[in-house]
Amino acid sequence: MNKMIKVININKKYGDFEVLNNISFEIKKGTIYGFLGPNGAGKTTTMNILSGLIDFNGGEIYLDGEDFKKNKRQLLRKVGYLPQNPVFYNYMNANEYLHFIGEIARMPEENIRERTIEILQIVKLNLVAKKKIGQYSGGMKQRLGIAVALFNKPEIVFLDEPTSALDPEGRMEILEFIKDLKLSGTTVFLSTHILSDVERVCDEVSILDKGKILLSDNLENLKNKYIQPIFDVEFEKRIVKLDQILLDFKWVEKVLINENKASIYVSNLDIAKSELLKLLMQGKNNILSYNLRKSNLEDIFIRLVNKNDNI
Repeated sequence: MNKMIKVININKKYGDFEVLNNISFEIKKGTIYGFLGPNGAGKTTTMNILSGLIDFNGGEIYLDGEDFKKNKRQLLRKVGYLPQNPVFYNYMNANEYLHFIGEIARMPEENIRERTIEILQIVKLNLVAKKKIGQYSGGMKQRLGIAVALFNKPEIVFLDEPTSALDPEGRMEILEFIKDLKLSGTTVFLSTHILSDVERVCDEVSILDKGKILLSDNLENLKNKYIQPIFDVEFEKRIVKLDQILLDFKWVEKVLINENKASIYVSNLDIAKSELLKLLMQGKNNILSYNLRKSNLEDIFIRLVNKNDNI
């Protein structure tokens, strides 16, 4: 699979303060790449570098196989960017604003008109195209921001925290839209601190903290590697000797017991699903509740970022 972006040891300093410390990652064509980290981790700086707004101190960037520094102007034609807080002229309507964007990009008048109609349909703003932007809701403004980012039909689009200011309904709309972008062949680079957004749409993810990448992998691998299935079981009476019995089984890794509650850590989820409950029911202690703890990205994120605090 072709690489859309390859970043090698990028470094960025403001004075003595190192915002990015030799970060490297790759984005495959046609994927949604999640760039995840707490506020202040260096996500926006990375976005600004990759969209050509600011320079970097060291390292290399290749966009579609070409050296970004040497061919910046030509390569930026392949890029669309939605900053974290897009600023619009509220007295304009969407038609006027996109026309203005087309003029800045030196597109022929006819193409501007066609693309404006087309893109407003794609972001579902065609019915409010003549309404002043100042009257738009947060979600509508975000969709207009995406229309601007996609106006020049980029091959890769950078979205910086596209859902952070939205209500749950607005967020779902934008996430569905991001999935559609991928279906249309656009590569998406999504920066966010909202873990559930990444779980919902991303193929691969990098976790960034304090200017360093703590980990990069695809989402499934991450979950399999870092998140261990845990069964939480509550019994009627106090637990006796359960750990001794369970630890005889190879697929049971750890058993934590507190009075009448047990947390059972397993290494093989499939075997545990079919065998564990049968085993537990052989005892004389009645089971009140039996739960597989829902694993998610949050556990990994918290563990990694907290570990990074102790470095």
